[in-house]
Amino acid sequence: MKKPDQAKLDRIVAQARTQRDDREKEYRAQALKMYPWVCGRCAREFTLKNLQELTVHHRDHNHDNNPADGSNWELLCLYCHDNEHSRYLEAGHSKAGHAQGRQDTATTFKAFAGLGDLLKGDK
Repeated sequence: MKKPDQAKLDRIVAQARTQRDDREKEYRAQALKMYPWVCGRCAREFTLKNLQELTVHHRDHNHDNNPADGSNWELLCLYCHDNEHSRYLEAGHSKAGHAQGRQDTATTFKAFAGLGDLLKGDK
Protein backbone atom coordinates (compact mmCIF):
# COMPACT_ATOMS: atom_id res chain seq x y z
CA MET A 1 0.00 0.00 0.00
CA LYS A 2 1.32 3.43 -0.97
CA LYS A 3 2.27 5.75 1.90
CA PRO A 4 0.28 9.05 1.83
CA ASP A 5 2.14 12.22 0.88
CA GLN A 6 2.44 14.22 4.12
CA ALA A 7 2.54 17.58 2.33
CA LYS A 8 -0.65 16.68 0.46
CA LEU A 9 -2.38 15.63 3.70
CA ASP A 10 -1.28 18.84 5.43
CA ARG A 11 -2.60 20.91 2.51
CA ILE A 12 -5.98 19.15 2.55
CA VAL A 13 -6.37 19.49 6.33
CA ALA A 14 -5.43 23.19 6.16
CA GLN A 15 -7.95 23.72 3.36
CA ALA A 16 -10.70 21.94 5.34
CA ARG A 17 -9.97 24.06 8.41
CA THR A 18 -10.05 27.27 6.36
CA GLN A 19 -13.39 26.29 4.82
CA ARG A 20 -14.79 25.50 8.29
CA ASP A 21 -13.59 28.84 9.65
CA ASP A 22 -15.13 30.67 6.67
CA ARG A 23 -18.49 28.92 7.21
CA GLU A 24 -18.40 29.83 10.91
CA LYS A 25 -17.69 33.48 10.13
CA GLU A 26 -20.60 33.59 7.68
CA TYR A 27 -23.28 32.18 9.97
CA ARG A 28 -21.92 33.99 13.03
CA ALA A 29 -22.08 37.34 11.24
CA GLN A 30 -25.62 36.58 10.11
CA ALA A 31 -26.72 35.55 13.60
CA LEU A 32 -25.19 38.66 15.19
CA LYS A 33 -27.14 40.85 12.74
CA MET A 34 -30.34 38.89 13.28
CA TYR A 35 -30.48 38.51 17.06
CA PRO A 36 -29.89 40.88 19.98
CA TRP A 37 -26.49 40.46 21.63
CA VAL A 38 -27.88 38.64 24.66
CA CYS A 39 -27.21 35.10 25.85
CA GLY A 40 -30.30 32.98 25.25
CA ARG A 41 -29.82 31.15 28.56
CA CYS A 42 -28.47 33.53 31.23
CA ALA A 43 -29.59 36.80 29.55
CA ARG A 44 -26.12 38.34 29.88
CA GLU A 45 -25.82 41.33 27.55
CA PHE A 46 -22.84 41.89 25.25
CA THR A 47 -21.15 44.89 23.65
CA LEU A 48 -18.41 45.21 21.04
CA LYS A 49 -15.90 45.02 23.89
CA ASN A 50 -16.86 41.47 24.92
CA LEU A 51 -18.68 40.20 21.81
CA GLN A 52 -16.04 37.49 21.26
CA GLU A 53 -17.56 35.72 24.30
CA LEU A 54 -20.91 35.29 22.55
CA THR A 55 -21.18 32.14 20.44
CA VAL A 56 -23.65 30.74 17.93
CA HIS A 57 -25.14 27.45 19.10
CA HIS A 58 -26.76 25.07 16.61
CA ARG A 59 -29.97 23.86 18.22
CA ASP A 60 -29.85 20.51 16.41
CA HIS A 61 -26.04 20.21 16.90
CA ASN A 62 -25.57 20.05 13.10
CA HIS A 63 -23.02 22.68 12.09
CA ASP A 64 -23.94 22.27 8.43
CA ASN A 65 -27.59 23.16 9.07
CA ASN A 66 -27.53 26.94 8.65
CA PRO A 67 -30.91 28.11 7.29
CA ALA A 68 -31.02 31.73 6.19
CA ASP A 69 -33.82 32.49 8.67
CA GLY A 70 -31.55 31.51 11.60
CA SER A 71 -34.07 29.01 12.96
CA ASN A 72 -31.31 26.56 13.95
CA TRP A 73 -29.22 29.14 15.82
CA GLU A 74 -29.24 30.72 19.21
CA LEU A 75 -26.69 33.05 20.74
CA LEU A 76 -25.13 31.73 23.94
CA CYS A 77 -22.28 33.00 26.07
CA LEU A 78 -19.21 30.77 26.27
CA TYR A 79 -20.27 29.36 29.64
CA CYS A 80 -23.84 28.53 28.66
CA HIS A 81 -22.64 27.09 25.35
CA ASP A 82 -20.22 24.76 27.14
CA ASN A 83 -22.99 23.81 29.57
CA GLU A 84 -25.38 23.04 26.71
CA HIS A 85 -22.88 20.71 25.06
CA SER A 86 -22.05 19.05 28.39
CA ARG A 87 -25.74 18.39 28.98
CA TYR A 88 -26.02 16.97 25.47
CA LEU A 89 -23.17 14.54 26.17
CA GLU A 90 -24.55 13.61 29.60
CA ALA A 91 -27.92 12.83 28.02
CA GLY A 92 -26.24 10.01 26.14
CA HIS A 93 -25.68 11.62 22.78
CA SER A 94 -22.03 10.59 22.66
CA LYS A 95 -20.07 7.51 21.65
CA ALA A 96 -20.39 6.33 25.28
CA GLY A 97 -24.16 6.60 24.90
CA HIS A 98 -24.04 4.16 22.00
CA ALA A 99 -22.30 1.63 24.22
CA GLN A 100 -25.24 1.90 26.63
CA GLY A 101 -27.73 1.16 23.85
CA ARG A 102 -28.71 4.76 23.16
CA GLN A 103 -28.79 6.21 19.67
CA ASP A 104 -27.57 9.63 18.60
CA THR A 105 -30.12 10.81 16.07
CA ALA A 106 -29.67 14.58 16.36
CA THR A 107 -26.00 14.91 15.44
CA THR A 108 -25.31 14.56 11.75
CA PHE A 109 -22.21 16.75 11.44
CA LYS A 110 -19.27 14.81 10.04
CA ALA A 111 -16.07 16.81 10.16
CA PHE A 112 -14.19 14.62 7.69
CA ALA A 113 -17.01 13.77 5.29
CA GLY A 114 -15.59 13.63 1.79
CA LEU A 115 -11.97 13.60 2.94
CA GLY A 116 -11.34 10.31 1.13
CA ASP A 117 -12.59 11.82 -2.13
CA LEU A 118 -10.36 14.85 -1.64
CA LEU A 119 -7.35 12.60 -1.10
CA LYS A 120 -8.12 10.55 -4.22
CA GLY A 121 -8.97 13.51 -6.46
CA ASP A 122 -5.80 15.59 -5.97
CA LYS A 123 -3.13 13.79 -7.99
